[in-house]
Amino acid sequence: MADLFGKNILTGIELENRFVRSATFEGLADSNGAATDRMTELLLDLVKGGVGLLISGHAYVSPEGQAGNLQLGIYSDDLKESHSKMVNSIHQAGGKIVLQIAHSGCQALPEITGHDPVAPSVITRPKGVVSREMAVEDIDHIVAAFGKAAQRAKDCRYDGVQIHAAHGYLLSQFLSPFYNQRTDGYGGSVENRARIVVEVLKSIKSHAGDDYPVHIKMNSEDFIDCGLTSDEMLVVAKILEGNGIGAIELSGGAIDSPPELSPVRPEKEPSREWEVFYRQSAKRFKDQVSVPLILVGGIRSFDVAKEVIETSTADYISMSRPFVREPGLVNRWKSGDTARATCISCNGCFIPARKGKGIYCAVEKRDKRIAKNSKG
Repeated sequence: MADLFGKNILTGIELENRFVRSATFEGLADSNGAATDRMTELLLDLVKGGVGLLISGHAYVSPEGQAGNLQLGIYSDDLKESHSKMVNSIHQAGGKIVLQIAHSGCQALPEITGHDPVAPSVITRPKGVVSREMAVEDIDHIVAAFGKAAQRAKDCRYDGVQIHAAHGYLLSQFLSPFYNQRTDGYGGSVENRARIVVEVLKSIKSHAGDDYPVHIKMNSEDFIDCGLTSDEMLVVAKILEGNGIGAIELSGGAIDSPPELSPVRPEKEPSREWEVFYRQSAKRFKDQVSVPLILVGGIRSFDVAKEVIETSTADYISMSRPFVREPGLVNRWKSGDTARATCISCNGCFIPARKGKGIYCAVEKRDKRIAKNSKG
């Protein structure tokens, strides 16, 4: 039986436990996408707090794929020095880190990138932004960009890369029949819709080598009418397994999902019943796919995390918002204080990140301000 706090090996990466920091947009890169000292400090707090494996915030692989201000980038060799410095600091502290590589597709902001957004098909977003349908030449360019990004990650000594194919970003858009209306070899059947993801995986292996760890984050389902279903997710997972993917992180939801079914669902009242958003899909995955499963989505209680591992519902526990509030959560639980994570899932942490102030727990900052004022 797997142990939450037992040492283990994931795709050749030696880990101290089975807790993973799921990729979280930090909003702490510089204007060119370079890693900064503030980003490094945030990640070092997670290493010191006991998190076994860090996954960086999504790093865009090509300039037109940038999703937001102060987002991490890996599109140029000029960025390697900053990444290497950050990775070295994390390794010196005993941490392990995987770089999430991404392209935002129709979620790209032209006022930031200076480019028209691209997507599998023509997609109109709020404010009338229209993404143009990608030609095969555009697909080839982005497939190559993922491969080159992985080579840079390897050069910077990242312990591996994670392909971002979830949450309605570009590769997720290709997988989803809601966004993908193509009639060529990249559209239609789920096998065709998965073609670009397989090509990205092969490109990464071609650039970085077959032995370099490659993970992927993908949706269990989109929770949108005519979106990716759990049945289709299993087909894609088996295709990826056959092409040598190292691990799969299962999430769900997209930009057009209802808020209550989004990847960052708000919790009205703390309850165990609310936790583990994708439990049923995870169980189906474990029955049919042998690739290690990292499970994210609403896990807030130690007992729930322990149950997920001990029942083999998943192989690793991944969290995002709880680590924003409590970077030392893993060490707290390991010490015997197994009270529920203090994160209330309000999503307030993303507001300062989007405003260029960097991610932090807005509730904790508010409470500290109130306490300070009450003393004064």
